Amino acid sequence: MKTQSHFISTLLIAAFYACNISSNNDLEGLSSVAATQNATATDTLRVALAGNAYVTNLPSGAAEVITSYGLGNWTNPSSITSVYVRLGKTGTLNVGLTAKVPSGTSNIKVTVNGTQFNATLTGTSYSSYNIGSVSIADTGYVKIDLQGVNKTGGYFADVSQINISGTATTSNVVFANDPDNYYWSRRGPSVHLSFTPPSGNTAEWLYSEISVPAGQDKVGSYFMANGFSEGYFGIQVNSSSERRVLFSVWDADSGATTLVRKGTDVVDNSFGGEGTGGQSYLVFNWSAGTTYKFLTHAKPDSAGGTDYSSWIYTPETSTWRFIATWKRPYTVTYLTGLYSFLENFNETTGYQGRKANYKNEWIRNTSGTWVELTTARFTADATATSDQRRDYAGGLDNGVFYLQNDGFFARYVNYNTNYTRTATGTPPAVDLNSLP
Repeated sequence: MKTQSHFISTLLIAAFYACNISSNNDLEGLSSVAATQNATATDTLRVALAGNAYVTNLPSGAAEVITSYGLGNWTNPSSITSVYVRLGKTGTLNVGLTAKVPSGTSNIKVTVNGTQFNATLTGTSYSSYNIGSVSIADTGYVKIDLQGVNKTGGYFADVSQINISGTATTSNVVFANDPDNYYWSRRGPSVHLSFTPPSGNTAEWLYSEISVPAGQDKVGSYFMANGFSEGYFGIQVNSSSERRVLFSVWDADSGATTLVRKGTDVVDNSFGGEGTGGQSYLVFNWSAGTTYKFLTHAKPDSAGGTDYSSWIYTPETSTWRFIATWKRPYTVTYLTGLYSFLENFNETTGYQGRKANYKNEWIRNTSGTWVELTTARFTADATATSDQRRDYAGGLDNGVFYLQNDGFFARYVNYNTNYTRTATGTPPAVDLNSLP
């Protein structure tokens, strides 16, 4: 799923990078061989940094960046750029790279799964360099790090791609190979849990809980608890210093969603970019390791629209906190299409793993009865289904549902799989009449 206004733009200021990034003509023909299931040991697979690399160590003031051309502004010897590719076989992995140097000579260090190699780069046109070979003992993601050692020119190099071959690349190699979607590939696969109420139950209320384990709350994470056909509600990590509770409702095809009321300190605005709608958020420093409770209500307003409201229970205050009520016109419905999701909305942090436990899902039907949701279907977005990445997982963990993505972990879980947890049989203890 998408978080609209929280996307970090992939557009960079051209003037700032012009001295370090080549033209399209310079790169022509260099990335024509994509990931394949049936390469021979002598075939070369070209892994574009534009879709598969991150600056994983960026010192204060350093300028290194990944663009549509690859690694640019490589000037700081303490910066580290990491490239990730998944291998489905063990065996020999031969590693090379394609790069150019603006002037002089650059010495660099290339580390492949912990094995270090040194290389000397020179020349103002793109050239391919053989780096070295390693033995791959297990399947999964391989990390290739680039770091500068010393240089005589203005910066180390422009690097467009990593070149791999060998017996470890003869089958089931996975890396991002769709240039039109490199932005999404670098964000990583979004993963979801879909819930279907038992037959005969119309959901007026939706209740669920989320707990994010310590260390899994990376910048760019959106842990969405209560999703429905017209909107979504959850918690985000927007930066190293700001976290939010976010509740949004899409516009109807023929009319805009409007704010009815909002809670204390809640910010409301409209969003655009990928669809439009009404957005409300509370800046709140929620904590990993703490369980938060989410409650969403939907009811037709008898005038052709539907009002959607959401609350979050924060243990820090021991209260239910009201976020907002949004009115969606030309919509007469209760809560349908129930789901939760986990996504990363920051393409620079897609190498960092994130995970959350999704717990205790219930609906309260229009007859006033609480009904437990114990079955969920684990699904994933196009980044996963087009096999651009395989660091996704979901299902059951110690009796509760979970979602996990990013971080280039080895053991993924097949999407489009159903899971059933053990029912607790204890409805939520919520006094709906006393909600703010």
